[in-house]
Amino acid sequence: MIPTPVVKGIQVGAGLSLVISAGTTLLQPLSWITPNAFDNLIWAIFAFLALLLTQRAARIPYALLTFILGIVLAICIAGQSNLPSFRIWHPNTFLPSWIDFKTGALDAGLGQIPLTTLNSIIAVSYLSADLLPHIPAPDVTSIGISVALMNLIGGWFGAMPVCHGSGGLAAQYKFGARSGASIIILGLFKMILGFLSGESLVGLLRVYPKSLLGIMVFAAGLELAKVGESLNYGARDLWEPSDSSSVSDQSEGRDGSKRRRQLSDEERKERWAVMFMTIGALLAFKNDGVGFLAGMLCHWVYQTSKVWSAWEGWKTQRDGQKSRRNRRANTIEEEEELLTET
Repeated sequence: MIPTPVVKGIQVGAGLSLVISAGTTLLQPLSWITPNAFDNLIWAIFAFLALLLTQRAARIPYALLTFILGIVLAICIAGQSNLPSFRIWHPNTFLPSWIDFKTGALDAGLGQIPLTTLNSIIAVSYLSADLLPHIPAPDVTSIGISVALMNLIGGWFGAMPVCHGSGGLAAQYKFGARSGASIIILGLFKMILGFLSGESLVGLLRVYPKSLLGIMVFAAGLELAKVGESLNYGARDLWEPSDSSSVSDQSEGRDGSKRRRQLSDEERKERWAVMFMTIGALLAFKNDGVGFLAGMLCHWVYQTSKVWSAWEGWKTQRDGQKSRRNRRANTIEEEEELLTET
């Protein structure tokens, strides 16, 4: 139901939003020596240069090394008083009142529906297929049920709302994740820290260097925005079943059963226009729903113009056929008149 250029626009818009957020929220407030010696622009430049140097060296775990460095710097910033301690987590249930439910469901929940549906469900399904084409991608139904279950269960324990964001998936892929095992290891690591340290970790995480975090968010945003490159050359809606079983068709198709549809220059321009309309509206209003509506309206306008052009072409063809029939009839009448006179 949703055209690929709109989905790509949501993905690219989310990536550029991460880039803008990394610059405005995390990096711009920093100075050369402030707020402290362990979190400033010097560390940001160091992290950025290290990111550039490791672009071609996939075996170097940039994110892991940067994270460990950030933890060391955070410990230096926090000092002895804010260090995490050994504390077994004891779960507490939370029963929301009607006022709490009304505030969360109506004031926050309804406004979150476009972002969650577009960026955390549809875009994630598309992005997983783009980044890992050799692995079956989860469909939007399974991702939606997963997001729903996490929030419906976690809410009773006072958990923050969670989702499968496309930005997080892009970051995990950018920094080395290529299979489900990486996510399992990450989940176990977080659970162990949460069960053994609990909320004592919050003080350390609050002082995590924004210089290092900003560069990692910047890199993740660029990775997510890169998916727009395949809009006209490798997007999933361009692959169609191959009509022929010849070798040439199989060589062009995917697994010998599909081939890529060739686009005209006009189609490429239209797809780019729809995608950038979605991106522009999303960034201008900072709202995925507005970007989605703008992209869909742009798509419908192009589709309407195509239908109108097809109708005009059919009308012209019909008029031409009538004209040819009339000319033929006139010719026959003229021939009969000549024969009669003779």
